[in-house]
Amino acid sequence: MASFPAVLRSEWTKIRSVRSTVWTLALTFVVTVGIGALLSLLTNNNFSEFRRNGQVPFDATGTSFSGIMLGELAIIVFGVLAIGNEYSSGMIRASLAAVPQRATLLTGKTAVLGALALAVSLMTAFATFFVGQALLGPHSTTIGEPNVLRAVFGAALYLTMLCLFSAGVTTMLHNQTLALGVLVPFFFLLSPILSAVPKVRTLAHYFPDYAGSRMLLVYEQPGQPYGPWTGFFICLAWTAAALVGGALVLRKRDA
Repeated sequence: MASFPAVLRSEWTKIRSVRSTVWTLALTFVVTVGIGALLSLLTNNNFSEFRRNGQVPFDATGTSFSGIMLGELAIIVFGVLAIGNEYSSGMIRASLAAVPQRATLLTGKTAVLGALALAVSLMTAFATFFVGQALLGPHSTTIGEPNVLRAVFGAALYLTMLCLFSAGVTTMLHNQTLALGVLVPFFFLLSPILSAVPKVRTLAHYFPDYAGSRMLLVYEQPGQPYGPWTGFFICLAWTAAALVGGALVLRKRDA
């Protein structure tokens, strides 16, 4: 029976030894910071044009996080690859032979993935905020303003939960290509389409991407169905459901 610290070391070695996982994490940081910086600079240079007919307070924090959608895609791919690489290569059979306690194995994977995703997401969120505010010039805000620090942490937690949700879905499907085929349309096609259809818009409000976007809010806008904390708990519920589903499938199905 493998000890839990040994499982953690093994999972850490697997992740850092695969280039694709390292590159997707780096891409999460680069695209989120880079696109946020570009749009913050454009907003500063064209502020009067962007704010024409603006009815709500200018959200400088939200502007700096304008690139988070591509960051979401990168960290979803990271979560899928971190789990799916073992299935595609057949290494999952060796992992299960070394750690026959499947719950222990999945717990170790989740712990390492979550810790790594959280560390990168925190670096990404704070770098994105500070770079964006530097480029917004006189229209910037500070980390000490009401709700700003909570929104920055919210961005980091949202990216982390997306990673774990993707890992759970991949564990259920046992196939990284299939997992990406489900997750990418779900987040980037199905949810936006449903949000635009009046009769089913309410359903889309409880999808994880919409709930996650609430976590980044500094100003609660009129007409929104719920605020940041409710968004956090909805995302947490989706993440927990995916991981529990993954655990059940891993327990009942052969590798």
